[in-house]
Amino acid sequence: MSQDPPEMSSKKLKIAILTSGGDSAGMNAAVRAVVKSGILRGCETWVVREGYEGLVLGNQTEVTDRAHEKPMDLPDDLKDDALVKNLRFGDGPMLKEGEGDTSIEGQDSLRGRYIIRVGWDDVRGWMGEGGTFIGTARSAAFRTPEGRLAAAHNLIKEGIDALVVCGGDGSLTGADRLRAEWPELVQALRAKGDITDQQVSLHGHLTIVGLVGSIDNDMALTDMTIGAPTALHRICEAIDNINTTAASHSRAFVVEVMGRHCGWLALVAGISSGADFIFIPENPPKTGSWEEEMCDTIKAHRKVGKRKTIVIVAEGAHDRNLTPIKADDIKKVLSEHLGLDTRVTTLGHVQRGGRPCAWDRILPTLQGVEAVRVLLQATPETPSYMIGISENKLIRVPLMEAVKKTQEAAKAIADKDFDKAMSLRDSEFLDSLHAFTAISTLEKRLVPENERLRVAIMCVGAAAGGMNAAIRTAVRYCLLRGHTPLTIHNGFKGLLNDHITKPSWLGVDNWMTRGGSELGTNRGLPDIDLGAVASKFQEHKLDALMIVGGFEAFIALLQLEEARASYPCLRIPMTVLPATISNNVPLTDYSLGSDTSLNALVDACDAIKQSAASSRNRVFVVETQGGQCGYIAAMGGLAVGAVVVYTPEAGMDINMIRKDIKFIKARYGLDVRGKSDGRLVLRNEKASDIYTTEVLTKILKEEGGSLFDARSASLGHTLQGGIPSPLDRSRAVRFAMKCMVFLEEQSTRIKAQKDKSRKAIRDSAAVITIQGNTIVFAPVQELVDAADMKNRRGKHVWWEHIKSLTETLGGKMDLATYVAKLTN
Repeated sequence: MSQDPPEMSSKKLKIAILTSGGDSAGMNAAVRAVVKSGILRGCETWVVREGYEGLVLGNQTEVTDRAHEKPMDLPDDLKDDALVKNLRFGDGPMLKEGEGDTSIEGQDSLRGRYIIRVGWDDVRGWMGEGGTFIGTARSAAFRTPEGRLAAAHNLIKEGIDALVVCGGDGSLTGADRLRAEWPELVQALRAKGDITDQQVSLHGHLTIVGLVGSIDNDMALTDMTIGAPTALHRICEAIDNINTTAASHSRAFVVEVMGRHCGWLALVAGISSGADFIFIPENPPKTGSWEEEMCDTIKAHRKVGKRKTIVIVAEGAHDRNLTPIKADDIKKVLSEHLGLDTRVTTLGHVQRGGRPCAWDRILPTLQGVEAVRVLLQATPETPSYMIGISENKLIRVPLMEAVKKTQEAAKAIADKDFDKAMSLRDSEFLDSLHAFTAISTLEKRLVPENERLRVAIMCVGAAAGGMNAAIRTAVRYCLLRGHTPLTIHNGFKGLLNDHITKPSWLGVDNWMTRGGSELGTNRGLPDIDLGAVASKFQEHKLDALMIVGGFEAFIALLQLEEARASYPCLRIPMTVLPATISNNVPLTDYSLGSDTSLNALVDACDAIKQSAASSRNRVFVVETQGGQCGYIAAMGGLAVGAVVVYTPEAGMDINMIRKDIKFIKARYGLDVRGKSDGRLVLRNEKASDIYTTEVLTKILKEEGGSLFDARSASLGHTLQGGIPSPLDRSRAVRFAMKCMVFLEEQSTRIKAQKDKSRKAIRDSAAVITIQGNTIVFAPVQELVDAADMKNRRGKHVWWEHIKSLTETLGGKMDLATYVAKLTN
């Protein structure tokens, strides 16, 4: 998913972006990214108010030039600088503050203007705001030929030749239809005399690209849509709170969530909150009576001593005859059939609103930058693309192919072809459904007795969000299949001290939402006494091992694998599930805990930025954890709109700091007097031993003079703690399931060897990794080749360009000429 910083393009476009359909968190971040990336590539950038309705209405009044808030007298050679030339056009504050339609006499207004040119600072501060500042509306007029003709005319009048549409399948269908009809619309406008021959020549083709904004995550051919992660956050926050009162009173709660044709929110919330039962449109209960199926499951949970019951129902849930299943129906069954004191909570539009989570800032930003790249590379022959993501890789998908498959899923549900509906969902959806079933049932699915394993589960390294969810999943999977789970407390030191327990299904029930590691974790490795460790493996008759942890877990697995030649008892399948906020395990794009950490950083930086903004001219240097890996600093910088980022990979020196100070001075110099904003500088704790956070802050404070002040904030271990994010929880479940299946399969391979000594199979000691759009179990020796062992990180990482992209979107690169001028 790496992104090179935008570069000036020889192709100059006028790019407009609109948001359409239901709003979703992250839309503002997408608009910001398209505007800034477009400007950096030499394009003009526009926004369309009120979605397609704004296209139809166009600009009915003259545009007032409000580029009057020029910051200063600029040298002639800077007036054509892309950023400076497009710094602001004056309408940004009205869009952000919702004053566009004001009727107060003497006050600027956007009334009668729907296609608005915007500049760099016009979208300042949009990243962390929910909803869409440019508005969204469903347009009946655009569905008519006359409406689309008016939309085409309004675009041509403003000279716009490229359009980014952020919305759901209906919005993207409208965009593709406008493009398909464009040549006919242009000819019709010329025939009416509404446009000139020159305009026909200049605007014979409209380029379209789609970004998917949908909290339901219902678009085919992409794993995630803009707004879905934040909606999931809202749901899980609510259910986490409900869980405590449910347990206190031994109650049942039925929680209704959004999802008319797609059950993603209900499914992943069910996994992430430890729900007992879920209802989703794609996979209705398979028995004739959903009431009986649900009651049997919940009765079993209550029988083993569970005090609370959570049932999640998607708004579009139904039985196999398409009879709707409503929250009140479920409440009635739970009350009357099981005698449970039951409450209903309908979350409604709470799910849609609020500020975006970290991923709903990062993903729209990366996709917005990619959208501009697609527009500049497009020709009249290329199809309209939708920007999606597969696992951790940005992808371009033919827009109408994605829309078609999305609509096929809805049709399959309507036709009661639920198998087809499930096949049209992505692999993560299918994995998640299988995982939910496995960890929520007490019904055994035993393997043959000779295939049952004694599986050791432990944590190694520093604590990370999602560890407990992974352990809970592994334990329940073992119990489901007839294996014996053995949880080792306090890592290898605990193993040597026989701190081993046999957990129960109920004993790990509350672990899903807990941060840190309930088993305890430390950095101790097997080489503290390999012989003694091997002896404990033999004493406890371990048949398989799953380690949850970061770089130390990888090293521990490596030591165990290398010791197999000397200790036959170590010739068992072993796997590591990466879990570290640093995300520094080689070969994998993602580690558990890193998303939780990014969200903690975003929460802290939002508060810090508010303080900085209130002071008008304050720079905050924020120190992050991460060890010798700059992932948290780089990705966090992108998520909070930092202007400078320091990482161990890039290092720090006096020349770099000098240039950065001059850039910050230049940026403050471009602000409207009295309206300067606070700015953030993110620094990884190990970026430099000399230029510490304290030293850097003092330098900035000294050099800022009358332009800006400087303060520092060290986030420290706050980035490790707290409740795990829903993404870390759900991925913990998904990856732990895959790890357990891996251990079963490798055990079968090892036992199938004819040689009774059972030689170690190289692939049977592996780390589960996400590599681009693929999940791979990488043999531990492959990680050695990819590792920078001295600095405890991978040699090559997918996010290596994120630092540059962050600083570019902060204005650093395009102000290079300005900075150079100041140095002369």
